[in-house]
Amino acid sequence: MSTIHWTEARITRSARWHSESAAPPPGRIVVADDRMKAGTAYRLACEDTALLWRGDYHNARQLLRAMSRRIDRKPLASGNDLCEAFRVHRRARGERARILGRLVVVLDDTYALDLRRAPDVRDACTEAYGTPHEPMAVALTELLGVIRAHQWRLKGVEIPFLGARVHPHYGVFSPVRREYVDLVARAPLGRARHTAFDLGTGTGVLAAVLARQGFDHVVATDINPRAPPEQRRSPRCGA
Repeated sequence: MSTIHWTEARITRSARWHSESAAPPPGRIVVADDRMKAGTAYRLACEDTALLWRGDYHNARQLLRAMSRRIDRKPLASGNDLCEAFRVHRRARGERARILGRLVVVLDDTYALDLRRAPDVRDACTEAYGTPHEPMAVALTELLGVIRAHQWRLKGVEIPFLGARVHPHYGVFSPVRREYVDLVARAPLGRARHTAFDLGTGTGVLAAVLARQGFDHVVATDINPRAPPEQRRSPRCGA
């Protein structure tokens, strides 16, 4: 990972840049706080300038929402070509992530977040990133994802068909929307149920559904190292 540098109170500071999506470090960094207007923040982010946040934590979240609304105001090109519409949508989602990812916070060498009204994120970050070693700069959008994942890991996500909860690791797709789970649970799978393969198993929830459906063997694989065979599933799931 790269190291980013900025000047604050006439002192040159630095932190290791970290991005789970492999986003490149910002080309320029300015220090921002509660006085930053949403329009100014949006313009700077579009110009690839990172806003290193030093204000109130909840105000930073409000600024993210305001920037998001400005992005949503831009109409997408429409047409009859579904493939092109999909490509336009994907490009727009990528640009949205890039812009919102320019609101940046710094975690200290214990993963503490030194902002007013900030939650204690040390356990969540340790679970996602491993043992802390040095100050680290991350996009606020990524940190919010780490916090949500930590709550899913602790509380679990209810899967009604299994009568159980799964506890996803950070970076593993969480089955908070269950349409695809219900689709597999209701699918006519035929009588011969010898072996099923779940490629990209993630939490393993579909593998558990297939096992509950009566398959003799279920082979579940994933290239994500955070998606191990064991995801703290409840023993009630029977997989």
